[in-house]
Amino acid sequence: MSVGVIDSERMRAEKQSVARSSVLVAVAITVFKFVVGFLSGSLGILSEALHSSLDLVAAVVTLFSVRVSDKPADADHQYGHGKIENFSAFIETALLLFTCAWIVYEAIHRLFFRNVEIEPSIWAVLVMGISMALDAWRSQALKRVAEKYSSQALQADALHFATDIWSSGVVIAGLGFVWAGRQYHIGWLAKADPISALFVAGIVMSVSWRLARETFDALLDAAPTGVRNRIIQQVGSVPGVLEIERVRIRKAGSRYFADIAVGLARNVTFQASDVVVSEVRQLVHNLLGDSDVLVSAVPREQVSENTFDRIRAAALRNNLTVHDISVQDLEGEIHAELHVELDENMPLIAAHDRVTALEADIREHVPEIGSILTHIESEPATIETGDTIVEDSELEERLKAIGAGFPDVVDVHEIVLKRVRDHMFLSCHVTMQDFLPLSRVHDVQTALEIKFKQAAPQLFRVLIHPEPQTDNRR
Repeated sequence: MSVGVIDSERMRAEKQSVARSSVLVAVAITVFKFVVGFLSGSLGILSEALHSSLDLVAAVVTLFSVRVSDKPADADHQYGHGKIENFSAFIETALLLFTCAWIVYEAIHRLFFRNVEIEPSIWAVLVMGISMALDAWRSQALKRVAEKYSSQALQADALHFATDIWSSGVVIAGLGFVWAGRQYHIGWLAKADPISALFVAGIVMSVSWRLARETFDALLDAAPTGVRNRIIQQVGSVPGVLEIERVRIRKAGSRYFADIAVGLARNVTFQASDVVVSEVRQLVHNLLGDSDVLVSAVPREQVSENTFDRIRAAALRNNLTVHDISVQDLEGEIHAELHVELDENMPLIAAHDRVTALEADIREHVPEIGSILTHIESEPATIETGDTIVEDSELEERLKAIGAGFPDVVDVHEIVLKRVRDHMFLSCHVTMQDFLPLSRVHDVQTALEIKFKQAAPQLFRVLIHPEPQTDNRR
């Protein structure tokens, strides 16, 4: 079993374990609160009991949601089942709002329309104290696992029970005021219990509003606050990224899904583009954690592109390979010459059509070019079988002597003669000065090729590999 599978199993087991513990605690707290609430007649305790019963329902929903949400994606749910956590948080929000409505209604009736005798007792205080201790324990346990695995359902439960601590404290304070009113004959303190219930409702409403915003944001695929800007800032600093065209983020349960489009120079190779895309994907993974990241590369024209770059871009659009591009300015008119490589088995008429389309593309996107001359070359599609390696010491000495006649050439070495399909192929290494510009290196290579073929007409192809003088001494 792979490490990733083991980690997923551990995550599921830990989330379900803490959710089950929360359900068991919710059952105990709810039963005790209802018993003491009915015995004492305290609206504060009864409101807390109702609140806890709804928390029990929410805890059961949370347990169900974490069991379903971590299931892997399938054919019908291609983004996984994480949204069930967000939906369970939505249910909790609705239950909390219902609780608020009942508490406020009953508290107003007891304050202005109906008098209810409250019997404060040590049992009421004891139950509420135990409730606070248990809420503190399970709130911390839920919060730890929620933060560890970015679970919105467990986070909602943790937030519920953290506020339950304060609301239980308010109820105890209300009972204390009622008791004090009886002891010291202060009549208006009898209203402390429904007032404490209103405070509980206020706390619950505050929690509900926070949960509602988070839940609606998740269900409506709202981007997490600040995350998009951090992604734009960091992705924009990746070498090779010219612009960020699109950043879309959605969250399902604890997992993020990101869709990002970055603009890259249109003349970069596919391999170079993949390197940049991989770096962007890893950066977003580092920011979002557990996430599914899709990065698209969009070709973009650079401001610094010259005529040669735009010709190569036209070739890439037409899926063609070009080389030996030459551009001349003759009497105010721009002329372009280039070599195009095509499959050696392609018929001439098809090859000419491909080249004609390329020339039309170049004229459209490089309008300053007046004329285009294209040289069609066959691109080898088969491995050539050589007959033999030819030994000809006399020819080798003549070639070395020709090289010695060039002031930029240090020496000619590693001369190899091969006979392939009744043709003579020559390859050799030529040492030149270290800082010779490549344009000059190319001119020397071309001149050497001409001289070599003049000295040995039997040569069909000449390949010269240039080397710097320093490298040749290593």
